[in-house]
Amino acid sequence: MSLLFDQNISFRIISKIASNFPTAKQVRQLGIENFSDIEIWQYAKQNKFTIVTFDADFFDLSNFKGHPPKIVWLRFGNTKTDFLADIINSKSSIIKAFIDSAAYSEISCLEIK
Repeated sequence: MSLLFDQNISFRIISKIASNFPTAKQVRQLGIENFSDIEIWQYAKQNKFTIVTFDADFFDLSNFKGHPPKIVWLRFGNTKTDFLADIINSKSSIIKAFIDSAAYSEISCLEIK
């Protein structure tokens, strides 16, 4: 499964995390930046993405609809792209385990604070 960054996260993050997440995309790259949250949710589900977001609405969707898609919810607010990339890269093992490990198969949302 690949990461899908929502519209509140700059597309510039993709090149900064490519060594850990080479198939990551940002909604702008896919032409879905103007989709509603539910449309992004459906796109992610159909295309096997894990959504990375600052938006609590995706957490609410995961509680209501379950998963897939899984959600990585960034709980520290908007920040500079370099700082965010450093966090994503430093947490890459945790994120990959959350997405791929059977031990986390029942968990729909990973909160990163």
